[in-house]
Amino acid sequence: MKKIYPFLLISLWMSFQSINAQNSKDSLIIRKIYDEALQKPAAYEWLDFLSNQIGGRLSGSPQAAAAVAFTKQVMDTLGLDRVFLQEVMVPHWVRGKKEVGKMISSKLGTKEFPVCALGNSVGTGAEGLLAQVIEVSSFEQLKELGRGQIEGKIVFYNTPMNPSYVRTFQAYGESAKYRFSGPSEAAKLGAVGTIMRSLTTRLDDYPHTGSLGYQLNVAQIPAIAISTNGAEELSLRLKQDKNLLFYMETHCQMLEDVLSYNVIGEIKGSAFPDEIIVVGGHLDSWDTGDGAHDDGAGVVQSMDVLRILKSLNIKPKRTVRAVMFMNEENGLRGGKKYAEEAEAAKEKHIAALESDAGGFTPRGIGVTDDANGMDSYLKWNALLKPYELEIREGGGGADISPLRNQGTVQISLSPDSQRYFDVHHTEIDTFEQINQRELQLGAAAMASFVYLLSEYGTR
Repeated sequence: MKKIYPFLLISLWMSFQSINAQNSKDSLIIRKIYDEALQKPAAYEWLDFLSNQIGGRLSGSPQAAAAVAFTKQVMDTLGLDRVFLQEVMVPHWVRGKKEVGKMISSKLGTKEFPVCALGNSVGTGAEGLLAQVIEVSSFEQLKELGRGQIEGKIVFYNTPMNPSYVRTFQAYGESAKYRFSGPSEAAKLGAVGTIMRSLTTRLDDYPHTGSLGYQLNVAQIPAIAISTNGAEELSLRLKQDKNLLFYMETHCQMLEDVLSYNVIGEIKGSAFPDEIIVVGGHLDSWDTGDGAHDDGAGVVQSMDVLRILKSLNIKPKRTVRAVMFMNEENGLRGGKKYAEEAEAAKEKHIAALESDAGGFTPRGIGVTDDANGMDSYLKWNALLKPYELEIREGGGGADISPLRNQGTVQISLSPDSQRYFDVHHTEIDTFEQINQRELQLGAAAMASFVYLLSEYGTR
């Protein structure tokens, strides 16, 4: 049996005591963070104004400009070390008059469906578009049908989100490719327009918009989304009359780029000011609702992180920077611009946390650390367990993704996602869908994790 020297036992005991004291201190601070967030619902109050007084915030719109002014004004009142605007040129797509979509059949009569134009789509103009419809469930089926059966027709992508996935974002990721790339893939075979089944597992009458991306040197054709109930009925009617016609009328268009801004506020680090932690969401939204969940929630939660740290007089060791990114929805210009400026200034971003999955009850914090793995983060699970939060592998967000190439750890707030795609990109993404307590719990979760990152870094 090996002899254990008394001085070694003393050293181990002292180390154990030090760890316990630190854990106790962190636990106490996190408790204070939650108390502050839940007792003073600033994020909820800010979101009320952003949603109900400003409304939907398409990039390039007057509402987006008003949101820039409002969020900067809010952060100017928080006593931060710096608040500033970062210029970024953004696309300016406008929807125009309300869209029309209806089937016309000599056998079945005429029926109008709930539809809306997809973001970035060209419009049909006042004359509209009338053509036969051909239904497909995949790109493979589209290619098998070929130009002979597609040319001159409207392609109907009837691709439901897979309801068997517990993680709804996985189902969304599988189906969203038909929205984004579907118009160009159909146009390559001579299609004149597309209809996209809305991306939700729920059957309802709300069409879901979202961005498409036209490919270079491919004809740009009009594209609309149809509600899930509408998609079910249109599919049924096509079985009853394969020759039915569909009329679509949209008045959207892409205008010249507009000058806009990322809105940024920061608290300088007390020990390592050159190491930056970003927390953020995207300020723009679609215009169909008021963008409360997508992503007004992430914006106000990010600002509340700074408010909570200041209110509790927590001096982060590393610089904490809240960024309200512009133009995530139809271009990602804000995220790309921020990363470009960071690289040009040789800034060291050690971590970035994005909230862009709605304001529902937080369930976890996702982390992707390409260099160091997960061990240093999983140690914090014990501190967050009392708040029903779990740190798990796999995190990130669209706006912070351009920072990944600079070695920045990618982190995301993971709220309960089961209801998110019921409202995502629809006219019912409104403030009334927000629960104050759920929203503030998200702000507390973000502030707690940012505090731990500011204390201990990413190693």
